[in-house]
Amino acid sequence: MSDNKNDKKEIRVWCDGCYDMVHFGHANSLRQAKALGDVLIVGVHTDEEISKHKGPPVFTQEERYKMVRAIKWVDQVVEGAPYVTTLETLDKYQCDFCVHGDDITVTADGIDTYHLVKEAGRYREVQRTAGVSTTDLVGRMLLLTREHFKRGDKEYTVALDHSSNLGTDSTARSPYTGCSQFLPTTQKIIQFSSGLSPKPTDKVVYVAGAFDLFHVGHLDFLEAANAQGDFLIVGLHTDLEVNRYKGSNYPIMNLHERVLSVLACKYVHEVVIGAPYSVTAELMDHFKVQVVCHGLTPIAPDADGSDPYTVPKQRGCFKTLSSGNSMTTEDIVQRIIRHRLEFEVRNTRKEQKELSLMKSLQKNHIKQNGDCHVKNDSS
Repeated sequence: MSDNKNDKKEIRVWCDGCYDMVHFGHANSLRQAKALGDVLIVGVHTDEEISKHKGPPVFTQEERYKMVRAIKWVDQVVEGAPYVTTLETLDKYQCDFCVHGDDITVTADGIDTYHLVKEAGRYREVQRTAGVSTTDLVGRMLLLTREHFKRGDKEYTVALDHSSNLGTDSTARSPYTGCSQFLPTTQKIIQFSSGLSPKPTDKVVYVAGAFDLFHVGHLDFLEAANAQGDFLIVGLHTDLEVNRYKGSNYPIMNLHERVLSVLACKYVHEVVIGAPYSVTAELMDHFKVQVVCHGLTPIAPDADGSDPYTVPKQRGCFKTLSSGNSMTTEDIVQRIIRHRLEFEVRNTRKEQKELSLMKSLQKNHIKQNGDCHVKNDSS
């Protein structure tokens, strides 16, 4: 008699998308998708396909492939995945079904990109993470607003006062493109956390920074830092601290958003939320830190003018790392500003297509089900 446990079929899950400016919303969608099966395959579209159907991506396809590979729940990345998900694609990678968030994705012609897999019953839906979208982040950078790190009773209100031509203001009609509220919870942090503690024999590495608009520059640095030991801890500075040493409207993403973005990275084991700017003896002793790393970017002094790495330098455990990648958050902001008009057009078109498809779906739903008997498609 065979053992049923050993006979259990491996469930392979397919996800696809642009994954432009990969943020915790993308990561949360992939986390939920992985939970529906055993292996997660993620298809990423080319720059050409995205430009055709949606508008210019912020990041290049090579940058986007790399970012998705680094998300801890992803098992395999398929480069140049087709924009419209087909049954042939699912079969080619032996995937049982496709998973996407409960928002709408359409082609240049306004067609639902998942209509084929939906019709075949090989589509599952997960909840979209409210309060963040690539569109919203682009809007924040274009307008350089400080709304995203309000404090007090407005602390969790994410950028509600954007310009309507970006489709990201409080009156934005599309529920997917428009801004929402991101409400951080301990449960969300637990879901993103590895839940691991360093073993007594582990060499603990510590790095600190803003890690704003988490990008491939951060990724390469964290991979290099991870290679310095066995357990990588990332200290994230508060919004006020980041604003002190970066100025302007930084950070673009608030502390809660940055925590989840960093936790989703497979090279990171733990995050210190609101870490002190200066690496103290207390912090190093508490976490048993043996190596403290910093990249090649200039080190801003603490508020009192002191070197924030005095203690690790005195202990002889400070390392300057070259990751081979010089990208900074400021570089990304400049990319956005240089192509401002293109992105404004992209965001407006995206909202219009979403609204058009929503209306069409609502009409079809009423025709098929009548006013009294409404079928629940999400069950």
